[in-house]
Amino acid sequence: MEFQLQGKDTQTKARAGNITLPHGTVQTPIFMPVGTVGTVKGVHQRELMDEINPDIILGNTYHLFLRPQTHILEKAGGLHRFMNWDRNILTDSGGYQVYSLSANRKIKEEGVKFKSHIDGSYHVFTPENVMEIQRSIGADIIMAFDECTPYPCEYQYAKRSMHMTHRWLDRCMSHLKTLQPLYGYEQTLFPIVQGSTYKDLRKQSAEYIANAGAKGNAIGGLSVGEPAEEMYAMTEVVTEILPEDKPRYLMGVGTPINLLECIALGIDMFDCVMPTRNARNGMLFTAEGAINIKNKKWEDDFSPIDEMAITWVDTAYSKAYVRHLFSVNEMLGKQIATIHNLGFYLWLVRESRKHILAGDFREWKERMVHQMDNRL
Repeated sequence: MEFQLQGKDTQTKARAGNITLPHGTVQTPIFMPVGTVGTVKGVHQRELMDEINPDIILGNTYHLFLRPQTHILEKAGGLHRFMNWDRNILTDSGGYQVYSLSANRKIKEEGVKFKSHIDGSYHVFTPENVMEIQRSIGADIIMAFDECTPYPCEYQYAKRSMHMTHRWLDRCMSHLKTLQPLYGYEQTLFPIVQGSTYKDLRKQSAEYIANAGAKGNAIGGLSVGEPAEEMYAMTEVVTEILPEDKPRYLMGVGTPINLLECIALGIDMFDCVMPTRNARNGMLFTAEGAINIKNKKWEDDFSPIDEMAITWVDTAYSKAYVRHLFSVNEMLGKQIATIHNLGFYLWLVRESRKHILAGDFREWKERMVHQMDNRL
């Protein structure tokens, strides 16, 4: 993996760069659509490539480990071939899913024992076998195993958890050196900064992760219920420390406004289920604000979903038609909404890049944040 900075905004910490990976170049800032179980929900791979056109998507280690299981993925030749996706993939470590299964898991120094949400079977994740699982999946970027602390979180718990995440990182890196790539290309490991919402812990963790010397770094444990102001404050603390010449990935974030504010703080990579999940519930994001397409006010509105025509669905279908599809519980409505929302998120980060390179990102960002902070 290689990362090259293409430009910086002079009034913020926003950057534009290129990440060169085995399955192509990723232009940053980038939003990665979430493909939890080998599919971005509701979107055919052809539409994903042709309309939304992301350079990279995300897969989920926990879910892929349980289904279809790693032996199936290995027989298929890795996740890329299994799902017919020839661009880049990043896999998370499974740490967030283990965090979300708080009633069904036990965390120890060795690793985490958890109960499957599918059939109740017990499994163990360790730093070592999570590296092996991600080898089997075959993602271009793989994540170190970490513990994602909840919010709110007591200081001593956050501190113990952070140090354990650091020890787990050492084990991940050590074990990865003993493994060979399965599919003929390099996989790049990103460590994860933790520390909850405590400034001193975030500083310690960022320094430890920076000193690990990885080719890219991630920030975890945010967007788990804390106020947006705290998320921004912790992100700023960490980006001050993480190396400038390496990509920075803020995990699980967020709303369109979150993306713009965190790009301004020096973040390069994002992922979140919000555009797809909200789409399935009838929430559409636009540059003018959010639309609940299920509201009666759109019943006879025959204007396009979005006048900006970010994707083909935006002018092909009217608000009234998409509302009708939701009212009769027709699957096509959710598909149209998903394509629109993902298209909008990718448009937003690409416009950010353009304005960073043009030198007017701050003014554009402030205007966009004001516009998007509306319910239409």
